[in-house]
Amino acid sequence: MSPKEELIKYRRIKAAETLKDATILLSHGSLNSAVNRIYYALFYEVTALLLTRDYSSSRHSGIKSLFNERFIKTGIVTVETGRFFSTMFEFRQKGDYSDYNNFEREKVDEWLDRAKSCIDEIEGLFAEQEI
Repeated sequence: MSPKEELIKYRRIKAAETLKDATILLSHGSLNSAVNRIYYALFYEVTALLLTRDYSSSRHSGIKSLFNERFIKTGIVTVETGRFFSTMFEFRQKGDYSDYNNFEREKVDEWLDRAKSCIDEIEGLFAEQEI
């Protein structure tokens, strides 16, 4: 396995682990931390996908832009997944950096389910080797 393939595999595993972390945090009522982990699970999965085409960025905004340009606008990944990734980017920022931010448990539950679906969609691309 090449170093690039190992990194892609590592990030996919990291995405799955981070999604599990989000589930645990949510079950304990740590909503801001759960939102952070939901975003990062998506981030790791998206960065793995970008690496398949040799795309990377040192900035989260760069990852978001590359994902939209190369995978959403081209129809490889659904628009809904692209929008959700962008939304979770914003919510993660609010949760990590804004004072007095309070997420609703029901919303975070919904976001966790959506994140699972988005990651499943991207994993389907790996399985089908469309990337």
